[in-house]
Amino acid sequence: MTRANGLHHLAISTGDIKTQIEFFSDVLGMELVALYWMHGVAGTFHGFMRLNDGASVAFVQNDKIKQTRAIVGVSHAGNPGAASAPGTMQHVAFNMDSEAELLAIRDRIRSRGVVVFGPLDHGFCKSIYFAGPEGLSLEIATSEAAINPEAWIDPEVQALVGINAEELARFKRPPAYRGEGGRLKQPAYDPSKPHQIYPPEAYRALLALTDEQFFKLSESNPPVKVPA
Repeated sequence: MTRANGLHHLAISTGDIKTQIEFFSDVLGMELVALYWMHGVAGTFHGFMRLNDGASVAFVQNDKIKQTRAIVGVSHAGNPGAASAPGTMQHVAFNMDSEAELLAIRDRIRSRGVVVFGPLDHGFCKSIYFAGPEGLSLEIATSEAAINPEAWIDPEVQALVGINAEELARFKRPPAYRGEGGRLKQPAYDPSKPHQIYPPEAYRALLALTDEQFFKLSESNPPVKVPA
């Protein structure tokens, strides 16, 4: 079935990438695996902290980010139950494989002087909560088993958000899609669909590119040449 099957990386804006790297390395034990000029974005650094071989937390830093003011309730929620603007990250939760590991990472976080609450038992996971630099709202959770949708999809909430029975069945088991071997062309511009936000002229130029032309914009060489 053609669908995304995991988190490759979560990119977070920062005005101080060194402080974020220090926190995620020292407090959470993540390894720095990449730090380079972000491809195609002038004056911008990109850093990757390893979760595992296939997933990372990434940071993006440039002068414009440094000059942008964070506003609690708009750009930042401030805690895992507070509001922020639609489309922003309310909080991010990382995984541990067992409750023992969850308590061990809680010890590590506290040993660095960082306040951390929990665990709380949510039924399908147990979680601890704490803050990161620049107002990040962070969680670490562990689950003993996969979430059972029959137990955790509340009919009251389903009705309140306007999901009918037919839609619920489709959301729980999306139709299979096998792909077209990569041959499907870019659709025509439709303002009712989601779009990335670029200056209008730049976006029109991007829409005019074929997949082959876009691929030629790639920058695949690492900044340091490592002997074979």
